[in-house]
Amino acid sequence: MTKGVKFKTKWDLKELLPDESKETIEKEKELILAENHRFINKWKGRKDYLEDPTVLREALDEYEALNRKYGSSGGSGFYFYLKLSLDQNNPEIKAKFNDLQEFAIKIGNDLQFFEHNLARADGAARKKFLAYIGLAPYRHFLERLFAQAKYLLSDEEEKIMNLKHPLSHSNWVKMVAGFLAKEERAVLGEGGKKEKKSFSEISKLMSSPKKKVRDSAAAAFNQILEKHSDAAEHEINSVLANKKVNDELRKMPRPDLARHIDDDIESDVVDALVGSVSKRFDIPREYYALKAKLFGVKKLEYHERNVEYGKFDKKYSYVETVKMVNKAFSDLDDKFFEIAKKMAEGKIDAFPKKGKSSGAFCANDLVSQPTYVLLNHTGSLDDALTFAHEMGHAVNSELQKEKQNSLNFGSPKSTAEVASTFMEDFVLDDLMKETDDEGRLAIMMHKLNSDISTIFRQIACYEFEQELHSEFRKKGYLSKKEIGKLFQKRMAAYMGSSISQSAGSENWWIYWSHIRSFFYNYSYASGLLISKALQASYSQDPAFMEKIKEFLAAGTSASPKKIFLGMGINIVDKKFWDGGLDKVEKLLDETKALARKLKKI
Repeated sequence: MTKGVKFKTKWDLKELLPDESKETIEKEKELILAENHRFINKWKGRKDYLEDPTVLREALDEYEALNRKYGSSGGSGFYFYLKLSLDQNNPEIKAKFNDLQEFAIKIGNDLQFFEHNLARADGAARKKFLAYIGLAPYRHFLERLFAQAKYLLSDEEEKIMNLKHPLSHSNWVKMVAGFLAKEERAVLGEGGKKEKKSFSEISKLMSSPKKKVRDSAAAAFNQILEKHSDAAEHEINSVLANKKVNDELRKMPRPDLARHIDDDIESDVVDALVGSVSKRFDIPREYYALKAKLFGVKKLEYHERNVEYGKFDKKYSYVETVKMVNKAFSDLDDKFFEIAKKMAEGKIDAFPKKGKSSGAFCANDLVSQPTYVLLNHTGSLDDALTFAHEMGHAVNSELQKEKQNSLNFGSPKSTAEVASTFMEDFVLDDLMKETDDEGRLAIMMHKLNSDISTIFRQIACYEFEQELHSEFRKKGYLSKKEIGKLFQKRMAAYMGSSISQSAGSENWWIYWSHIRSFFYNYSYASGLLISKALQASYSQDPAFMEKIKEFLAAGTSASPKKIFLGMGINIVDKKFWDGGLDKVEKLLDETKALARKLKKI
């Protein structure tokens, strides 16, 4: 299914900006400014759109068109964001990007009155708006604003909250992150000699296939964390105190509610997810027991839990990878293949080069603009799976563009990883069919390690955060020793007895940045488990693909809970989450059986 596909390997960004001349950029900025201020001048100071649903429909249609065509930085802003990812140290690109960012922020500040005023509409007006059929295309956009409004403060108080955030949160977090980033240590390298490595490089060496190398890295890693543990103790207590004050001012009844509102997901859905996963911690415990047996040890050290088992040396050229992913997409649905084919014609920047961003991403901005994917393809198994993952995001984005208006374009964090992991898993299934038993065992262990980390470790972290905030609010201050005990308790709960809570691991909360973003981690688990549940439904009935496409195209037109109810699925029911967990357990059972067949255990 690759006939007619052109394998371009660099972005064609001319759809965003025909050239980089100052005249072209300034001309677009003038147009964006004029269109935004046309809207601002028309609606600022008016109250009729806050009372009359027909007038509100007019205002929202204009607001939607503004966000569809122009946004706050148009094609230029997205263009230089992408260009900067290709050449991060280019001062000219940085300057143009920063200028456009400042331009966009000023417009955003001038425009924010509209959503703030809508959010504060009185109860009678809200009911009228939500009941009015003419506002149906914007119903959930309004629902999201109204949900946030309950916890909004006055405009002046909100300004104070914004102004104090860097001082009471961001600067503390940046301080500790900066301390860690500056650290270097001489550790044993893969070549067997001592080499000076950065903190980031040391963290990667802890997963080395060579035990002496990973043990040397772990000793240095733990020493660095211990060195900065006193500063981290004060940092975490400060951000916990700031969070407590914010929640009290906004009268939020639970510490994780702000996250749920931001992510457009109901608390009962997250509670069902967390409860379902934590009751199945036997799965990761059995996985780590299997891994220890395969490595021939009774216990793995804490830092060894991610060491890869076995070898999978096959390389995949970029063309082979594109063909492989296109075939998998074509087998699933013709529409997926059409999107993948379109992306391969100038919307993917494939290969690493000096100055380019590391890793991979799928990016979109306005609903009227193309989707772009960045890769750093070198031919590894992970590169092939990453391609499938990012193309899943692209499919998600392109399906939404066909169905949604600009105010419903995008995916909430709770479901953002569904399409990507859905596609990735189907490509992985195809890969496993093409390899021998030894290679298959290595791939299966690799996949299990990823699933365990994405689902169970993230939920264990979420429960650690819940207990951390609860204990802080009881006591007013927590020592690093108390925090370390809470952390090890939650990590041991999912790892079991086959992973040692080694000396030094009590400090690993120090570098885990997500706990400073508060309750973010559940979204990794929710995305992957929803994906697995959808995979299971599709495997039982291929006609279910039509419902999957409806979900992927839904954007933010309704909450995930309502979207799934429309598909006949209740994600508050723990049985839903168990469906995804059953798939992980099935893979674990198959991996054990293969290991026995090969006489590895």
